[in-house]
Amino acid sequence: MSLNEVKTRALELLWKGGNPVKSRELAQQLGLSVAPTNLHLIWLKRKGYVFSPEKGLYAITEKGKEVLVLPKIDRKQALQILGSVPREKSFHFYRDTDQYLGTYATNLSEFCDRIQVVDIKSIEFHLPRKDFVLWFLGLGDYELARNMSVVKKSSLLGEDLRKRVYEVARSRCEKLKSLASELGFL
Repeated sequence: MSLNEVKTRALELLWKGGNPVKSRELAQQLGLSVAPTNLHLIWLKRKGYVFSPEKGLYAITEKGKEVLVLPKIDRKQALQILGSVPREKSFHFYRDTDQYLGTYATNLSEFCDRIQVVDIKSIEFHLPRKDFVLWFLGLGDYELARNMSVVKKSSLLGEDLRKRVYEVARSRCEKLKSLASELGFL
């Protein structure tokens, strides 16, 4: 089933935000008033594309993500994405071209740890070059790569940028760990 442009945009905004939002905030992002936004949300909720974790808040469901053509991750894929890669395929942090910091991450969890302490110039160097996005794609995580592309488009700098990159990566890491732990692997 195909969605109209407004409903698709609403799902994209809910997906990109990552956290439940109020209909008023979503209306503002959509450039609509609250009443028509609520009608769209009610329709999306009836179809199972969004849910309301608490009164007045809305978030995207797995079914909603599927409608956006985001690949669904199973437990095996979650374990693969969370697994360590050889050092040569690790993420190596640079401050600038030819300015290696001697820091690298062999898995997503290490990446989150390193992002919190690495020189901020490294994050500001790698993000516009799509280095994070490409590494996440190499791990097989298309959703995290897409989320990081959204961060790349933001105008954040400095510690605000570090915080957002960390939040996006940590949130995804926790979700993948939750998926993997359902089988008792983590």
